[in-house]
Amino acid sequence: MARKKIIAAVIFFTLIIIVYFPGFSRLQKLKEENDRLENKILELKKDNSNLETEMHKLKTDPTYLEGVARDKLKKAKKGEIIYKID
Repeated sequence: MARKKIIAAVIFFTLIIIVYFPGFSRLQKLKEENDRLENKILELKKDNSNLETEMHKLKTDPTYLEGVARDKLKKAKKGEIIYKID
């Protein structure tokens, strides 16, 4: 009688593990994916904030705008000569 109970308990726990493990594994993968996506959201929010700050500077700060035009667009004032050094 005790042997049957032990066998039944082993079978019961084996079935529980077989049923539970795939769901647990999937849950862990979904948690990892969620963490990755939350980190990506934070990164994109920082990028968005930086871009909004730069956009505001470009609209309101003529000195900053001139610096960007000179640096990125290779623009010069009238009469200036730009020398390109490699």
